[in-house]
This record gives sequence, structure tokens and C-alpha cells, in this order.
Amino acid sequence: MPSIWKLRSEEEVPSSLSVLAAELGITDLLAEILWHRGFKTRNEMDFFLSPGLRNLCKPTEVPGTEEAAKVLVEGLTQGKKFAVWGDYDVDGITSTALVKSFLESRGFECAHHLPNRIEEGYGLNIPHLKKLSDEGINLLLTVDCGITNNAEIAAANEMGMTVVVSDHHLPSDELPPAAAICNPRITSMNGKTYDCPCDALAGVGVAFMLMAQMNRLLPGDPVDLRQYLDFVALGTIADVVELQGHNRILVKNGLLLLKEAKRPGLAALKVVSGYDMFAAIGAGQVGFGLAPRINASGRMGDPDKALDLLLAADMETARPIAKELDTLNSERRAEEDRILKEALAQAEEQSRPPHNRAGLVLFSPDWHPGIIGIVASRVVEKYYRPTIMLCEDEGVIKGSARSIREFHIHEALTGMSELFTNFGGHKLAAGMSFPSANFKALRERFDTAVIKVVGTEPLKPTLKVDKELPLENIDYVLLKELELMQPFGMGNPEPVFTTPPVEILERRPMGKEHVKLTISDINKTRRMPAKAWRLAEKLGSELIGKKMRFAFSPKIDKFNGIPTIELTIRDFTRKLK
Repeated sequence: MPSIWKLRSEEEVPSSLSVLAAELGITDLLAEILWHRGFKTRNEMDFFLSPGLRNLCKPTEVPGTEEAAKVLVEGLTQGKKFAVWGDYDVDGITSTALVKSFLESRGFECAHHLPNRIEEGYGLNIPHLKKLSDEGINLLLTVDCGITNNAEIAAANEMGMTVVVSDHHLPSDELPPAAAICNPRITSMNGKTYDCPCDALAGVGVAFMLMAQMNRLLPGDPVDLRQYLDFVALGTIADVVELQGHNRILVKNGLLLLKEAKRPGLAALKVVSGYDMFAAIGAGQVGFGLAPRINASGRMGDPDKALDLLLAADMETARPIAKELDTLNSERRAEEDRILKEALAQAEEQSRPPHNRAGLVLFSPDWHPGIIGIVASRVVEKYYRPTIMLCEDEGVIKGSARSIREFHIHEALTGMSELFTNFGGHKLAAGMSFPSANFKALRERFDTAVIKVVGTEPLKPTLKVDKELPLENIDYVLLKELELMQPFGMGNPEPVFTTPPVEILERRPMGKEHVKLTISDINKTRRMPAKAWRLAEKLGSELIGKKMRFAFSPKIDKFNGIPTIELTIRDFTRKLK
């Protein structure tokens, strides 16, 4: 959907910015980009450009971490049989891998349970808690889940388990009856108020902080926790949390470990994702290459395959698992294409008269529960409306929701929580399950909730741009400097620039959906290649010779081993002013 282009900031930059840029050893352009993003002082810019681990928040600053670590250390040293319960996505699987690796390095056995997405759904469930109890587990840590599992944790207590919750999802009004809870989103607990400086941590980030605190309390020599930052980077990027502040520190340092590829499982994963084993990779390559293959394991049914890969002791073990995950990911993509086609047809019908729904609720009983969340994101991308996608299993409807920045989907679902058996999430994404009898009520109430916030007229997405940049100013110096802003992601978007009017000289299709252009400035003094993903229909051959303006991000393409500068097209307009 075409966007409204809006400058990230319209403030006039101070004349002193050149001096600041010189002191930091950066160009005026990079200093201007940072200034418009809210980094106004030398210290703020320096902190952003050099995110060292020394600036990471203390584990005890995460609400409940101190108490949670004490409970776990006490239980472990008393000889209690321990297990970690994770989630089936990348964040939950990396959290589980981190906890198991750390505790085993400190000499403690660690069982685990990762739910089967199709059979169990998200979070804790009583049948598998009972199974763990029967196996003698009496000390349980949840990672990336548990904060809304009040009934299940109460049942675990009755089984004689000591439960500690480690999570980053939004808590409900009543916290679960666990022995201890650590969650950066908690603002008050046990009579204490909190203002967490790292409240945007992913689940694996919270687990890392908890293990860091346990590392200080456990008997014996502590281990170097920096060795687990590759897990932290992978889970944090995959969970699409803000890559600012403390997340930026964790991810930036974790990506350095991913480059070294010392962990066999991640080395094999890089190779099947199409990267050299020792290649430096950014958040984009993790998000679109590594993470989907880890996710495919949980989405298609068995997350333990992905955990086995992360914990593989050698390449001989890792390679066949990585290939299996790659195959699963191909199957997932084929299923995703099928579901997307059906979902877009429903979305088209609901978004036009007589329905004109502001909030889309799409349903088919045979859609795969592990894939509907990905497809919901694609529907939002096209229609820019909050979207819930639903499937059915034995009379229970399961759903994934994705939203737009103007609509807080977790708040909306909280307002109709009596419809759900289970639900959870955050501002832009959520999941739920409910009896099929509540389907009609959900569709109507969701549409009403969206209209109340955004109105009846469809909104247009806003594309924030950093500044206009003529083609002649795009060079390797600029690209090298923009790399200092990595990793890009939510909270730290990749810089987007706009061209002045340019002319399309050539057009070449890439597959069915994508297109490669050659554009030049009006005077024909600079030509540049540009790739437009999923825009082949809108950028047809009739535009050759036409003048347009583009919103773009510049890249260095290393295809065939020869680095060349190209533009990734984000949006376009025929308006020349």
C-alpha cells in the first residue's frame, strides 16, 4: 500500500553539528541522521555508535530477578530436579538453549519441555505439567511464557512444584501464584514499584539476565556469559522487539559471535541459509534467513529439532538437522503461499462494501496454526488494517493477530477477554484461543474496537524518511557509515531516503513479484540499479522513460563477489514535488 512520506524530524539542525561530527569522526550526514532520531549530544551519539557491554543494565534492575535467582539457586543446591519450559518460537527456543547450556556448564542437569504448537498451543498446560511432575521434576522455570498462566501455575503448585516465571510479555492485572517472577514489564509487585531501564528485553534477554544473576550466586567458579550472546541476538532479532538501548547492546555483541560461528549448530544454520559459515551477518539476514528456519521447526510441529540444532556438539550432528530445518522451511513457505492467497481473497471482500470492516477477521478451519501469524503480517502490509487470522481444531478456534502502529491490539483484546480461553501479546501482535461459539461476537466486537480508535476511513501507513538524497551523493563512504547504525529493526529502522525526480531507464522482472530497475538523475549524470520487492505489478514496463520519485535504502550488493551499490525501493510516487 502506498505510504504517506513524512520526515523523521522537521527540526532545523544546529550549526554546531559539524563540530560534533568532527569530534566523533563521522560525516555531517550521519550526525544529521542521528540528531533527527533523537541523539542530540556527543555522549548520546557515542553510546549509540559504540554499544559496549559495560553499558548494559544490571540483572538486578529487571523486576523480580534477584528473588527469582535466589529461589532457583536454593532449589538447585538442595538437589531439586529441574526443568525449563520454553515456547516454540525462536525467542523461546533460544531461551531454553541458553538456560540448558548455562546450567550444564555449572554442573546441573536441566530437563526441558517445548510445547507442540499444534497439540498444546502457547504457554503452560496442565497435562504436560503433570507429566513433568510424574518424572520427578519439582523445580520449574518458564522462559518467554508463563506470565498469564495463573491457573496452570496454581495446578503446578498443587503438584508440589516450585515455579519461577521468566517472561517479557505484558502481565495481566493479577500475577500468577509463582514462587518468583521476573519480567521487565512489571511496574509493581509484592508492594514494590519498578521502573525498569530495559523493559523492552525479549524473552531470551530476560533469561540471560536471570542466568547472569544466578552465575553470581551459584557455588563454584562463574562462567563467562558472553559466550551465550549469539543465542540472545538470534532470539531478540526474531522476536521483533526494539533494537534500541540494552537490546542494541546485546544484539550488536551477539552478531559478532554469530560471525565467528564457533557454535556448530549456528554455523550449519548459516550455511543452509545461503551464507558463508564465517560471514558477518546483520539483523536482516538473521530475521529473514536464520530465524525462519528455527521457527519452521516449531511452526510445523516439533520445536525440539531446532533446540537439538542449537545444542549440537559438532558439525556432523548439526549439518543433517540444519538441512531438515531448511526442508521444513520450504514446506512452510509453500503452505504460507496457499494460505496467503485465501486470506487476501477474504480480506478484499471484507474491506469493500457492503462490509467495509476496519478490523479484519479471517477464518478457515484448515489453515495451519503455525503459519497464520506470518500471513496476518502480510495482510496488514497490504491493507493496513488490524487483522486476526483464525483456524479451528476440535471445536477450539486458535488465532494470531497483527496490528498497525495506531492500534494497540493487546489492549483491544483485553477489553473482550471474556470471549477467550487464552490470550496474550503486546501492542502489535497477539495470540488467542476460544470456543467456536464466540466467533461471531469476536468479529463484531473487534471491528467496533478498531473503529473506536482509528475511525471508519481506512488509514494510510506513514513511511518515515530521513532526508532527500540525490543519487550523486550515494557512495561507499555513506554505506560504510550507515553500517555503524546496525543492527536495524524495530526501534532502530534502517535509514530511508527519498530521491529528487529521477527517470526509469530499464526494467527487468525478478520472478513473479519482484522487479529490478535502472534509474538515473534527470541530467543522466548518475545511473543506479534498484530492486523493488513485491512491486512488479505496480512498477510495470509502461513506466520506462517516466519521471518519478522513490523512497529507498541504499545497499552494497556482493553478488558474484563484486561489491556494487544498489537501492532497495521502499515506495514510489508519480508526484515530482
